[in-house]
Amino acid sequence: MRTMKAAKPAKRERTVRSAKSVRSPARAPVRAAPREAERTVGLDEAGIPAAGERPVRITSQVVDSLAKLLAVLLRFDGPADALMSRHFKMDRQLGPRDRSLVAEAAFDALRRLASLRWILQTADPLRAPRLAAMTVLARRHGIAALGPRSLRGDERAVRSALGIDLRHAPSAVQAEVPSWLFARVQAQYPDDWHALLEALAQPAPLDLRVNTLKAEREAVLAELRSATRIHAPLGAEPTPYSPDGIRLLDKPALTRWPLYKDGLIEVQDEGSQLIARLVAPRRGEMVVDFCAGAGGKTLALGALMRSTGRLYAFDVHAKRLAGLGPRLARSGLSNVYPAAIASEADARVKRLAGKIDRVLVDAPCSGTGTLRRNPDLKWRFDEREVARLKGVQAAVLAGAARLVKPGGRLVYSTCSVLAEENQEMIERFLAEHPQFAVADAPAILAAQGIEVDHAARFAPWFVMLPHLHGCDGFFAAVLDRVRG
Repeated sequence: MRTMKAAKPAKRERTVRSAKSVRSPARAPVRAAPREAERTVGLDEAGIPAAGERPVRITSQVVDSLAKLLAVLLRFDGPADALMSRHFKMDRQLGPRDRSLVAEAAFDALRRLASLRWILQTADPLRAPRLAAMTVLARRHGIAALGPRSLRGDERAVRSALGIDLRHAPSAVQAEVPSWLFARVQAQYPDDWHALLEALAQPAPLDLRVNTLKAEREAVLAELRSATRIHAPLGAEPTPYSPDGIRLLDKPALTRWPLYKDGLIEVQDEGSQLIARLVAPRRGEMVVDFCAGAGGKTLALGALMRSTGRLYAFDVHAKRLAGLGPRLARSGLSNVYPAAIASEADARVKRLAGKIDRVLVDAPCSGTGTLRRNPDLKWRFDEREVARLKGVQAAVLAGAARLVKPGGRLVYSTCSVLAEENQEMIERFLAEHPQFAVADAPAILAAQGIEVDHAARFAPWFVMLPHLHGCDGFFAAVLDRVRG
């Protein structure tokens, strides 16, 4: 379950939420961040052409398409990736190159919206989407890339916007985050808040997890680099921490690859892969992924179990859980049992009370750790939603804890960088559940040969941050049930 995410009154909600479908108290449903980078089709940000390549030329068609897209995106009526998909389905005249230019510019606008609003001053990007589109494109590619036809007489306004000195802007604007989030991050990370916020404002790499039931990492790396089963060689390297991870320097259309179709790889951020390692399921055990969503961590757990035992994938959103079906079929796993549940008090959950060896709670959260990948979330989320989510997190965690048998393990994880959703949540849980004790997360990984940089700084918790580890922001606590 999870996201970042004014204003219609919020409907009464069930306690357990899918990570991908937390609702905001204002506007439309806010889908949580795809923490495992599950957007594998079509909308990945394109990179700026490398030195020596043909200069970019921005047509008026690209400007108009981006302006229309920004007019939709900046209302924040839905997840950016879904809104972009709809936009491109309607705008059939754009070729692949132009779609790439529009998509990368749209993500850049969302990633740097605070400064875009600042430099446009009184011209709100939502009310002046064409000026915003030209400014974003000029900021990325230089104003000369647009040309007079694309500028249509607005060159002076664009140059004026680009000439504004951001050093005079408020600190939150320079950090490209809302002021409430800036204050929280600055207070929680007094020594490196600037580096963290700077990293969160950058595009994310694309991480893959090798399905060890079907392949070995070195063999997959060799295929990627030699292009034996794909169209062109790719820049690919092992992830620094996860023994099953590969990091791509480009963002190709993965779903066309035989490697993907045959289930040898899945898209999953390195930090997310390590959370499955913290659960550390053994062969033949009974394991529950309590907030499975589309099943990224479920598949990782199943591979670690070598397709033995029983692995239950629970979620309250049947539609979200249905996304696990095709992935499960590709994976070759036979020990996974998906089940849509009504709440943490569902009868199917109650029947398993006190019987489960390992339970993972991938809780609904603000998604602040995934802003590189989902920049719209920071503008669709506020303090009220954080407060609401804390109640959901506490209820979900308490419900999942009932499943754990004596001697079993409960792992609570989020893709948030905020202590109130992480360390503080666990401290309150432990005060109310003395039968659980915190285990040292870095030590659990070290026992598997995984040494994470800066682990001692955060022990006993598991913390991954983009400026320190190069992956999304993640938190996890390992809780062992030491009493009956």
